[in-house]
Amino acid sequence: MSGTHSSLPAPIARVWEPLRERSRSKRALLLMAPLLVFELLLFVAPFLILLRISLTSGSQDLRYAAGTWSLEGYAEVLSSGVLQDAILYSFKLGLIATGITVSIAVFYAYAIWRAEGAIKSALLFSVILPLLTTLVVKTYAFRPLLSPTGTVNDLLLSLNLVSEPIQFVPGTIGVIVGQVYIVLPYAVLAIYSVLSTMDWGIVEAARDLGASRPRSVLEIVVPQAMPGIIVATVISFAWSVGAYAAPGLLASQRVPFAIEVEKRLLSNLQWEIATAYAVIMLLLMAASIGVLTVTLNRFGGEFEYA
Repeated sequence: MSGTHSSLPAPIARVWEPLRERSRSKRALLLMAPLLVFELLLFVAPFLILLRISLTSGSQDLRYAAGTWSLEGYAEVLSSGVLQDAILYSFKLGLIATGITVSIAVFYAYAIWRAEGAIKSALLFSVILPLLTTLVVKTYAFRPLLSPTGTVNDLLLSLNLVSEPIQFVPGTIGVIVGQVYIVLPYAVLAIYSVLSTMDWGIVEAARDLGASRPRSVLEIVVPQAMPGIIVATVISFAWSVGAYAAPGLLASQRVPFAIEVEKRLLSNLQWEIATAYAVIMLLLMAASIGVLTVTLNRFGGEFEYA
């Protein structure tokens, strides 16, 4: 077919080529149509409903006064010290959990990439296995492990590393441990999927030219794996900032964003405040993810290839 098109006379070819390119774009749109409909129904439409409720007035009899327009929900969020503290705590939790998760994921993905045979299969299986367990079950399992009378404290006391039990759960440390455990498999797989396409010969060439092992990893492997690291960072940060299971089951005294929204929605029936709070958090998270992506892109890789 390509030979037939190239043999067309110049005037006909000038008319035919734009038509052929346009037909290709239409076919691409048809192939993308189911995905676009899915995105519109499950993401765009719910967000627009959320935005509309956030712009209504409160009601004593109903969850919100339908048909009204008001910014009182946003005013409450911006003036409430409790809500602002929850925002700061959520972002603090997100940054700490993301830093720990991505750091571990880089080393673990590298180990999987360099392993062979049964060891490689075992490492991959250890990453996939937690994904087969219910989120609530595997998060709740940290309560007996990290409680003052739990397994970890018993081990620390038996080794004389501490003189008295440490309060991991309930507490922020337990929440961070649980959240890292939840998002770590996704981060590892995101980074490994990029490393698996990388040519090890580049690293060997760097070492032949005098680079040490740590330097070859930092200057060759990490920049090449940056698309996967960016994806892992975005997943970990977005999930950790909006975490619900880990803070709910391994609760600390401070309340994060997701728990506060649940309380406003189900207990206080303040839908206009809860939805305004959610919209503000979504905007802050989107801005933060944009900053993280731009910053990480400076160290190598291109996000669009992730």
